Parts: sequence; C-alpha cells; structure tokens
Amino acid sequence: MKNDIKEIIFTEEMIQKRVKELGEELNKEYAGKSLLLIGVLKGCFIFFADLARHIDVDCEIRFLTASSYGFSSVSSGKVNIEKDIDFDVEGKNVLIIEDILDSGITLTALRAFVAKHKPASLKLCTLLDKPDRRQLPITAEYTGFVCPNEFVVGYGLDYGERYRNLPFVGSLKPEIYS
Repeated sequence: MKNDIKEIIFTEEMIQKRVKELGEELNKEYAGKSLLLIGVLKGCFIFFADLARHIDVDCEIRFLTASSYGFSSVSSGKVNIEKDIDFDVEGKNVLIIEDILDSGITLTALRAFVAKHKPASLKLCTLLDKPDRRQLPITAEYTGFVCPNEFVVGYGLDYGERYRNLPFVGSLKPEIYS
C-alpha cells in the first residue's frame, strides 16, 4: 500500500499538531456554547475523531453520508446524500466536518441541506482545502491545510475504499488511479 504513494505531503506529526490547533480555535469560538458536530462519512472519520478529542465545549456528535466521487478520482458533479437528517438541528451551532474541500460540490450541497433545518449558526471545517480544483464558490471557516492539486489519500481519504488507514496524507501515484 505504501508503495502506491508518490510522496508524503502532510506527515502524521504535522496533522496531529494542526488538528490540536483547530481544536483550540474551536474551543475559543464556541466557549460557553454547545456545538453540534456533523461528520461527513466516510472520509472524515479519522480527522473527526481526532478533532473531537481536542474540543472541550459541550458537543453532540452526528454523521451524514454524502459523496460525489464513488470509485472515481474526479467528482461526478452529482451529490448523493443517503438520508435526511433524523436529529434536531434547529437553533443549534452546527459545524460540518469534512476531510477535503475540493470541487466544492459536496460541501455546497451539504451546507444547503443542513441550512434548511434552521441552525443558529453553520460553519465548515475541513482537514484539506484544494482551492485550485474549486468549481463552486465556497470556503471553509476552519481549514487544516491548503493542499496541492494532487490526488491524495490517507488519514481517512481513500481511493476505491483503500488507503484510509495511512497515518499521513500522501499523493497517490498516477498509474494507480489512471
């Protein structure tokens, strides 16, 4: 599996340091408030778990499943949200947590999907931001790293459901996904 990696872009140490810093930022922002964390499965699960352990404010944890990639290396342009929200969002401070903000298609759809449930506030937190690939005008309020325009895997990010368990984020060799 590691032989499929062209280069490590963000090491395990870099990621853990930045995740802790993001937790500290969120603790300041939401001090004295409660927070509803909504993770976007499947890619966010490692980032989400690590980040949640650094958040000291009262929080509720929920998940949604959404995808526009499937087994491809590019977005299909169609977002699949597997089910409606079956938990209370109205009047809550909501933070959507995602692994990567790439084309913006998935997070734009998710933001609109959650917003119709009338949260008090709605912000986005992403481990990686790939602005060079943006197709829709969206930004995250909290970003771990700006990512180069490479196809990346590891730390929850996958290709064909593989590589999620790598402790770092690395670029996948093109011959693997071409």
